[in-house]
Amino acid sequence: MKYLSVSEVAKKWSLSERSVRNYCANGRIKGAFLTGKTWNIPEDAIKPNRIDEKKFSDNELLNILKEEKDMRLKGGIYHKTQIALTYNSNHIEGSTLTEEQTRLIFETNTIGETKGVKVDDIVETNNHFKCFDIIIDNAKKPLTEKFIKELHFTLKVGTSDSLKSWFNVGNYKTRPNEVGGNETCLPENVAKEMKQLLITYNSLKNKTIEDIIEFHYHFENIHPFQDGNGRIGRLIMFKECLANNIVPFIIEDEIKMYYYRGLREWQNEKGFLIDTCLSAQDKYKKYLDYFKIKY
Repeated sequence: MKYLSVSEVAKKWSLSERSVRNYCANGRIKGAFLTGKTWNIPEDAIKPNRIDEKKFSDNELLNILKEEKDMRLKGGIYHKTQIALTYNSNHIEGSTLTEEQTRLIFETNTIGETKGVKVDDIVETNNHFKCFDIIIDNAKKPLTEKFIKELHFTLKVGTSDSLKSWFNVGNYKTRPNEVGGNETCLPENVAKEMKQLLITYNSLKNKTIEDIIEFHYHFENIHPFQDGNGRIGRLIMFKECLANNIVPFIIEDEIKMYYYRGLREWQNEKGFLIDTCLSAQDKYKKYLDYFKIKY
């Protein structure tokens, strides 16, 4: 029997290659099988009838991220975003892992050279991958304290910090902390400040990227957790962009000083942080252009 490739079948059936792979992965093409990472499809295979399934959302990027996540598809926008977001967000906070080590952990659950690598960096990298999956699955849901605490628990569980009773993984801080030498909200005031921040934010209709960035500033200013606030805050921004059909963005390590300046100077000049985020958004748009994802 002659077998065709995914690209040949996609052209024959007037479908996207993504749809054909999805049909194969879900067992909807009789006789299709994998050789390595390549699908082999019988030449006489019958095109499956399209199931009128309700779309996950009206955001094409979110639908693709969800589909590729569920398929565990490698080489697509989900794969690229997982590695780029996790590497950069962790590296900004001092992770010793390289981008290549981050990629290896995601793709093979191995790390290669381990000299000088902290165990917590490996644990938090794996945990960050899980956090990203959570924001995809819950992107359409309203932002709540419970959800934010779930993200924090997922990020920090299994780390050395989680062994400290006072650290309060998955809950608000118990000890005062600073960020960049600046005082943050005192522990006894965090719950009240977070509730008010979420009430104000969730009352907004037709949220803009500026609204999401402003929420991020206030979140980081409160600094509700003992540690992990930056990563949780950036994950929330990504989630809220997806929820509001806005192109998301990744704050890369190379622009972290502009990002920090933007947070520091927000009260005097909001444009610093907004411009930094818009520049990061432009770079993510290039990813979407490459993968031919509309926005």
